[in-house]
Amino acid sequence: MPAGPSGGGGIVAGYLAPHPPHLVYAENPPQNEPRSTGGWEVLRWGYEELRRRLKAHRPDVLVVHAPHWITMVGHHVNCVPNPRGVSVEPIFPHLFRYHYDFRTDVDLAEAIVDEGARAGLVTSALREEGVRVDYATIGALHLANPDWDLPVVSLSANNNPYYYSDASLAEMETLGAATRRAIERTGRRAVLLASNSLSHLHWDTEPELPEDMGVERPFDHAQYAGDMALLQTIREGPTSRLKEAVPAHIEATSSETKAGSLTWLLAAMGWPAIAGDVLAYGTVIATGNAVVEWVP
Repeated sequence: MPAGPSGGGGIVAGYLAPHPPHLVYAENPPQNEPRSTGGWEVLRWGYEELRRRLKAHRPDVLVVHAPHWITMVGHHVNCVPNPRGVSVEPIFPHLFRYHYDFRTDVDLAEAIVDEGARAGLVTSALREEGVRVDYATIGALHLANPDWDLPVVSLSANNNPYYYSDASLAEMETLGAATRRAIERTGRRAVLLASNSLSHLHWDTEPELPEDMGVERPFDHAQYAGDMALLQTIREGPTSRLKEAVPAHIEATSSETKAGSLTWLLAAMGWPAIAGDVLAYGTVIATGNAVVEWVP
């Protein structure tokens, strides 16, 4: 297959791109039915900077791994050419009812399925038209590229980490390497999105006005301190230090990186000897969220 229009396929950047539905709600995009008065501006400003940088990388495709497309058996890749429908956040349907319509890079999606299977992973191609796309996938893709003018490949999260702590992170490294081989094989210029929050303890009630920033804060000091320790490691680099730092963070904070998206991203990039650029950090209903860029 031909290389991308800018020449030279490969991964041109990777982003930690968390998906709280509140951030989409706060933007009031036309695709989302609920209306807000704003909120969570610092995180949204971080995403504005991500968008500027993403466009400068001139990618052919966005590849996203999200923790809420949960598959009990193996790793699934969306191979539906034109997913369309309404994505609803099941806990916050009053905040997120998003009408989506986007293109899938089917050739790359099928190549990831193939490379994953060659690496010994259980992989499946989703081809069922009309299957609803999860809100974590849609949220990360909207916040990174609200114009929806790039094709997409989306990967599922095998559910094992939710039961077995970080037991599947090694498998996420295998999936990441398979993703990289598929990208190189198809000649794509790809940007990767890991749709993870960090610390993930959150409130069980919300204020009358969901975007009331007067009540927004970390769940507790331990969760905040754990996030800061991980982000300091990210800022210092190299990424190889995160092989130990991510499992330690999971143990300390009930981190959503347990689903493996961040490990997948860094492994796909080959654990480059660089630091990450933290564009923003903030809490959403007490969960810690960071927008981070790595450029190999």
